[in-house]
Amino acid sequence: MAEVIKVGMADLNICVSPDGITTLGLGSCVGIAIRDPVTKIGGLAHIMLPDSKSIRNNSNIPKFADTGIEELVRRIVAKGANRGRLVAKIAGGAQMFSFQGGNSEAVRVGERNVEATKKKLAELKIPILAEDTGKNFGRTVIFYPETGDFVIRAVGKPERTI
Repeated sequence: MAEVIKVGMADLNICVSPDGITTLGLGSCVGIAIRDPVTKIGGLAHIMLPDSKSIRNNSNIPKFADTGIEELVRRIVAKGANRGRLVAKIAGGAQMFSFQGGNSEAVRVGERNVEATKKKLAELKIPILAEDTGKNFGRTVIFYPETGDFVIRAVGKPERTI
């Protein structure tokens, strides 16, 4: 019987087919799903902030796009995936609140998370096959490394699979 592993906020985990992996409540946070399509080993990171270098004394590696993605890749490869075959899908990065002068850095955290995620994946030469990012609503995602399906659920919206 396949299991669906839960990943919390500022957390990550890996799984092997036929298991799936899920995270709830992606608002401005970004969910990064990475897999090796041959071994069907994959994982999911739920990042909250774009860059670990801006916060001192923070040991929560999965919290940030730069360190969380690197750690997710390290764990997937350690489990037996081929680094050169890894592919990604991303979701989240919404602007959950709108204020006057909506371009402030604090308000743009979702957009900055998406930019940092794309930058880190490009640095690691991991192609993004699909994304569902931005807009102004939260998402819950389920990732299946066996098929690569990334199921996206949002209140009041039809379920999407990318």
